[in-house]
Amino acid sequence: MRNNGPMRNILRDWQAELRQTFTGTRRAVPPWVPRLEEGNDAGYHLPGSAVWAVHGSMTTIVAGIRALLMQTVHPGALAGVYDHSRFREDPLGRLAGTIRWIFTITYGSTAAAREASARVLRLHESVRGEYVDAHGVARSYAANDPELLRWVHIAFTDAFLSAHKIWGRPIPGGPDAYVREWAQAGRLMGVDSPPLSEAQMRQQLDKWYDDGDLRCDERVTEIVAFLRDPPLHPSLRLGYKMLFAAAVSSLEPKYRNMLGLRTPRLGPLPLPVRTGTRATLAVVDVVLGGVRPGGRVGPSEQAARRRLRRLGIAAQDKPPPRYCLKNRSGTQKAPVRGPGPRRGEWGI
Repeated sequence: MRNNGPMRNILRDWQAELRQTFTGTRRAVPPWVPRLEEGNDAGYHLPGSAVWAVHGSMTTIVAGIRALLMQTVHPGALAGVYDHSRFREDPLGRLAGTIRWIFTITYGSTAAAREASARVLRLHESVRGEYVDAHGVARSYAANDPELLRWVHIAFTDAFLSAHKIWGRPIPGGPDAYVREWAQAGRLMGVDSPPLSEAQMRQQLDKWYDDGDLRCDERVTEIVAFLRDPPLHPSLRLGYKMLFAAAVSSLEPKYRNMLGLRTPRLGPLPLPVRTGTRATLAVVDVVLGGVRPGGRVGPSEQAARRRLRRLGIAAQDKPPPRYCLKNRSGTQKAPVRGPGPRRGEWGI
């Protein structure tokens, strides 16, 4: 009989490192995840929603990198990160906190979602300072300023939607449903009148760009260099390089140029980033235990479903949609059965 012990040990080490990266703990389930089962209502988002579809997908890993890249080009948002964040000393701590907030809003009760958002806003209270905007005007900033919160919310929404449109399954209700549903997260964070459609979101992004409110300076370059090569465990670095390339390739060309980034090429030929990313996300899903019929349901979703059953709320989600291949123009070919990057949920 073949001895699979060494392979099991390697897989176990990968699982532990991925959990440490995403959640700040090597434990199979972070201690805050089981508490998503608590609460006395269904929460803001239900099974079958656009938010569950997007945030339950492995594409969120690419989206997270893209969101961080985009957020840097707003001088006010950048100043808060550069002056107050411990991204150099503890980059994974900030990531783990962000992931906890995302999954609490997605899967938790309304009380849990409000509490999580209030906790983030309290942490932001001390994040204040001065910066020079893209027009050369000295300004003060506060992390809880509604306009900065709007930029962060829209950059996040744009990143998660864009990555899912490239590598994910069809979204229930389409892209507009995701923007409309995730607007609730913006409201919880103090964003006034967040966009409710993809078109509205793009219009607001374009206005910042067209008005000259965005820029790239030496601090942006420093953070981009850090995001390109963060202090990850050696076993994760090769996969991360592919995911960073995916985030870069998903950016609109004008933002990619602003950041001084280029899509990977081998001489004159572009590298197959989309295919490589799909394979990388599939490997991550396998390492996290995602090889099951119909895809893997992570612990956060399981906790939410237990709460719904306890409250007698029937889940209205439909059977998992078929996975659609896309041609080079981005249009969908005929749907086929296949695993695709589905409910990875990052082990949480």
